[in-house]
Amino acid sequence: MGPLRAIALLTCLLATLGCRSPYIEATVTNSTAQSISLIEVDYPYASFGVQSIAAGGTFRYRFQTRGSDNLKLTYTTSTFKIKKSTGPVIKDGQEGYLKIIVGTKGVDWKFTPGKHV
Repeated sequence: MGPLRAIALLTCLLATLGCRSPYIEATVTNSTAQSISLIEVDYPYASFGVQSIAAGGTFRYRFQTRGSDNLKLTYTTSTFKIKKSTGPVIKDGQEGYLKIIVGTKGVDWKFTPGKHV
């Protein structure tokens, strides 16, 4: 391989390693004594979810933000009641850690902005 090709390859590799898209590391924890189902978290321009979370269980998910808006959670209780909760506003390109804790008295949202290590 010629020196010019080696330099070009090295430049591409370094550029690729230095680039990382911002993301939010999310956890949804069920701190109730019963399972919850049909869990959906809506964020600007997309959503994620899971079929069910057992009592005391946690679901983890990473996502990238596009746009700015409130987070929203919808889930179904063990008695088939649909519950909704509105969380904090997240902004386009933001990154950090999101904890959503479903409890017997409602939903607790905790968002900590910051860079991932």
